[in-house]
Amino acid sequence: MVDSNKFDLFSRFGDTQSDGTTITLKNSDKWMKEAKLFTKTFTTTDTGIAFSKFKVKKMNFVTYQEFVKDLCNSKKIKFEEFVDKLNSCNDPAVSSATKPLAMGVTDRLTDTTKYTGAHKARFGEDGKGKGLEGREDLHDNEGYVQAYKGKDTFDKKH
Repeated sequence: MVDSNKFDLFSRFGDTQSDGTTITLKNSDKWMKEAKLFTKTFTTTDTGIAFSKFKVKKMNFVTYQEFVKDLCNSKKIKFEEFVDKLNSCNDPAVSSATKPLAMGVTDRLTDTTKYTGAHKARFGEDGKGKGLEGREDLHDNEGYVQAYKGKDTFDKKH
């Protein structure tokens, strides 16, 4: 038998309108994914087909029990093992989602060592701003483009 507490948690997960008494196909699939039940032979398509047999958008706990039994029968999966995996998986809040970084946002945004491109040229080795030199391209009006390496070599060759 499916755990009613897990049913309540997964029916509420990501759905602000849910009161925990009914579950949608999307939340049911999240639960099965968290329980690592999906394989090459058992996919979300199978759960969608089985869910559509009941002709509802949301299932209550009793109907969900029937849904799981029907799903196991149609895919020839052992019901007890399937339910054990559902009941023993992590709660939805304790998933493998990306954890926030320990340092603050402003620390990351003001770390000049991570800057690239034009922004990198605005700061010196010590991380302090270069002022006007870092914001504007200063021209020496010598007739060469900024990054030309062969400056003053034309007359020597010709």
